[in-house]
Amino acid sequence: MAKVLLAGESWITATTEYKGCDSFTNTKLEIGCSALLGSLRQQGHTVTHLLAHDVPEKFPWTKGELDQYDVVLLSDIGSNSLALSDDVFAKGIPSVNRMNLLKQWVEAGGSLMMAGGYLSFAGFEGKAHYHGTPIEDILPVQIQPCDDRIEAPEGLRPKPVEANAITDGLGEFPPILGYQKLIAKNESKTLMTVESDPLLVVGNPKKGRTLAYATDIAPHWASRDFMDWQHYGRFFSRCIDWLSGSISE
Repeated sequence: MAKVLLAGESWITATTEYKGCDSFTNTKLEIGCSALLGSLRQQGHTVTHLLAHDVPEKFPWTKGELDQYDVVLLSDIGSNSLALSDDVFAKGIPSVNRMNLLKQWVEAGGSLMMAGGYLSFAGFEGKAHYHGTPIEDILPVQIQPCDDRIEAPEGLRPKPVEANAITDGLGEFPPILGYQKLIAKNESKTLMTVESDPLLVVGNPKKGRTLAYATDIAPHWASRDFMDWQHYGRFFSRCIDWLSGSISE
């Protein structure tokens, strides 16, 4: 089973309540990947979760640190968090470009997955901003330079394109409530679509493996039916298995 580093998929909310003449503010750390973490661990994978606010300082700085993992999963964490460490942003000191480091690690045999969300791929108002970065170079998809979201409140069902080891035997996929409009690269392989757009795409940059999943692993784009689906954990475990080389397409 694989050792996985999941970076992102958490946020801090600040709420101000007004009660007559008085008000007070409270903050809360929220974790969006609890179900995924539990499911992957239940399937036998070892998963380390790096909270979004820790990514700028604690995401691996060296190849040796990345080598502790078989798969890196970026979920709902924008490129700024990989580029703007405290040394760079607050002190003006040059530092390691973690996107370049991740590209080099993958091309040497590592594995990377990006899952969709408001701070994945291009993201909400283009704020994830992975277009034109070393991460786009190694992903199996082209990323738009602008907001790439397709909101689908009516629900859309993903469909496998052909028989493959990730989706075979899982039956009909539950509906999703949105996704990101990506373009599959010529050398990549699209395993699943939604409408006419690629949803699950895999590729092999040099010696590595990459996987783009253009929708969320949690609400809101992952519908309640999707979260309650009996094969939720099995599907994502197979994605990790493919990335780590345990299964082929």
